[in-house]
Amino acid sequence: MKHSDLIKQMTLEEKANFCSGLDYWHTPGLEKLDIPVVMWTDGPHGIRKRNEKKDKDQQMSLKGVPAICFPTAATTACSWDPELIYEMGVLLGEECLKEQVSVLLGPGTNIKRSPLCGRNFEYFSEDPYLAGEISAAFVNGVQSKGIGTSLKHFAGNNQETRRMTVDSVVDERAFREIYLTSFEKTVKQAQPWTIMCAYNRLNGTYCAENKWLLTDVLRDEWGFEGMIVTDWGAENDRVAGLLAGQELEMPTSNGEGDRQIVEAVKDGRIPEEFLDKMVDNVLDVILRSKDVLGEYEYDTAAHHQKAREIAAQCMVLLKNDNALLPLKRTANVAVIGEMAKKPRYQGAGSSIVNAIKIDTAFDSIVEKGASVTYAAGYSTAKKNKISDEQFIAEAVEAAKGKDAAILFIGLTEEFESEGFDRTHIGIPALHTKLVDAVTAVNPNVIVAISGGAVIEMPWANKVQAILNCYLGGEASGSAAADILFGDVNPSGKLAETYPLSLSDNPSFNYFPGNVSTVEYRESVFVGYRYYDTAKKNVQFPFGYGLSYTSFEYSDLTVSADSIKDTDEVTVSFKVKNTGSVDGAEVAQLYVKDNESTIYRPEKELRAFKKVFLKAGEEQTVTLTLGKRAFAYYNVNIHDWHVETGAFTICVGASSRDIKLTAEITVESTVDAAAPDYKAVAPAYYSADVMNVPDEQFVAVLGRELPPTAVVAYPNLTIANTLEDSEVGKNGKKIVKLLRKFVGTEGMACAIALQTPVKNFISMSLGVFSPKMAQELLDVLNDKKPLVGGLAAMIIKAIPKVIAGLPALMKSI
Repeated sequence: MKHSDLIKQMTLEEKANFCSGLDYWHTPGLEKLDIPVVMWTDGPHGIRKRNEKKDKDQQMSLKGVPAICFPTAATTACSWDPELIYEMGVLLGEECLKEQVSVLLGPGTNIKRSPLCGRNFEYFSEDPYLAGEISAAFVNGVQSKGIGTSLKHFAGNNQETRRMTVDSVVDERAFREIYLTSFEKTVKQAQPWTIMCAYNRLNGTYCAENKWLLTDVLRDEWGFEGMIVTDWGAENDRVAGLLAGQELEMPTSNGEGDRQIVEAVKDGRIPEEFLDKMVDNVLDVILRSKDVLGEYEYDTAAHHQKAREIAAQCMVLLKNDNALLPLKRTANVAVIGEMAKKPRYQGAGSSIVNAIKIDTAFDSIVEKGASVTYAAGYSTAKKNKISDEQFIAEAVEAAKGKDAAILFIGLTEEFESEGFDRTHIGIPALHTKLVDAVTAVNPNVIVAISGGAVIEMPWANKVQAILNCYLGGEASGSAAADILFGDVNPSGKLAETYPLSLSDNPSFNYFPGNVSTVEYRESVFVGYRYYDTAKKNVQFPFGYGLSYTSFEYSDLTVSADSIKDTDEVTVSFKVKNTGSVDGAEVAQLYVKDNESTIYRPEKELRAFKKVFLKAGEEQTVTLTLGKRAFAYYNVNIHDWHVETGAFTICVGASSRDIKLTAEITVESTVDAAAPDYKAVAPAYYSADVMNVPDEQFVAVLGRELPPTAVVAYPNLTIANTLEDSEVGKNGKKIVKLLRKFVGTEGMACAIALQTPVKNFISMSLGVFSPKMAQELLDVLNDKKPLVGGLAAMIIKAIPKVIAGLPALMKSI
């Protein structure tokens, strides 16, 4: 242990105290040993620190202290530039120093299994290799300043629906290859100070109490050296969580968790030497933080400018027919869409940043010198006096006769947020009508999309140009203008596939699952791994993005024709800028197993490099491949395994635009057979995974399917939700009453009905006490009637709970 000298001086109670939060955002200190209290805050793309001058409660409003809002993870992944994201991490670290924040809660590196996940804006990619590389760069950047990070949400947390209770049922191979790899890469390449375990269950066990996940895999296999913290309110059993390897419960349990730990040590369930090791890990984070605590400042103008540069490097040009872009500064344009003046630049939920300065696209386009006519096109206000017809008429009039019409449309906060999942991938209907109307009067329509997730584009063939701005942070407006007018040559590439329709997605029939479980029946066929293998047409493929210049690939060489799986091989090729302007290209390397016993995707991303080239310049790119580039996870030997045979190395500009190929033979040094499911699970060999039969999924899963329904009534506990009580007499009435207040879908409904009772205790700002919760459970279990004082209390409390729902979004 690193801090045994300090731990020896602590009482048992003092040790236990270090295993839970001091309050909502601090870990405890110990004055007698000069151990300071340190602060943790959201978030992945900017600091959301409690504004102590304005916030009276110990939690915080969604509006923290002013801070730079950088692009979200969905945006930064499209840079395909780890060096750039490292720089962003450094800037965030500097801001943490100024605000005396010791641990920044991010990044989120969960995989985008479905485009419907409400939190996809906060995650990097559908591909674990890309997600891991960007995530590791972020962590290394932040931690270079002596500030800790918290890699999240570990693991199998790929949806918001019932996120606190759902059981992710996934086969081990898919879990290892798809859902764990980004975490593994980040741990091995960056050693985040902390990892945040997820709310959900994983194959039957809550992640917060999952020893296989937290200790066997994370620590013993990967060599994780840091500390594990719960997601806020994810604790279910404090003793089981500690024994599983999870050191810190957040937020505070007001002494209850400490009491349970002390009691478990005294009765022998927790060896005190084990507790000492857990406390040692907590102290290590606190004392590393202590080393940099002090007074700091940072240049807000410089950070804002860098946020603008980062955003511009991430935006993806999806279409540019007839080279309409870039526009001339003398152009006479219509700027249409409220988002041009009120940009959607970040997600909704726990990651909301109180931006220091917001650049709008409208102002930035005017600053470029263009002649601009504006029309609102729509309103994001809940109530407005202008009809849809009037909005459209004004937009049409503005667009007539202009050199180009730029439409700023996309996803609003009502369409995507932490706390709930989407049910479709459309944008607001008026936005689509706007495109149809404007394209009818102007042939040069440019669509600038804002939003953190995949959308469908039935109008794509009608417009000349599409710029995907994603959620570009506080400088997204000026960054978009820089690209539209050619000050920046776009170089972003998609980190996720855009399907033609939601029904094309491999998880379509399984997402968001049942009341109790969500089954990952598609196995390893996630994102382009499915679309490319199944030969599905898509709107825009993984890795795709246009430039204002052109590139040529040539001279592919591989350092060996044949290797053993213990060897490394280098792959070299040339990329040339054949256009007239400087630009950057993301060269992508995929590997295909030409023939395999086990089912495998058509090809998988194994390396990439962003190359910056002046007009006419040519560079040689060299990438190195090791065993993992050719391996799959063999569940029989519980290890990575290469099946001897031929592989094709594919180099290209996207998963669907392969420029160069070469073949290599890899010989396995491990005497092991590859699992063969052809007889018992044939659907997987043709990627026919949209409707996998039970028996085939069971064969791959290796066990029987768990129940899909919650059967806790009439023995509901604080781990259950109000939704779980609907089968009971009283529960049905209460749920019906709640739905009158919160509706039947959306964030308020999801939180009210799908949040466990235990979380209402810890996160309702005192509205629900433990005693009230137990009384409520008695009613939900039909052990007490819904009459008299309790009924009145519930009815009276409901509006207060609903009013406090935004506070619940501080769940990380």
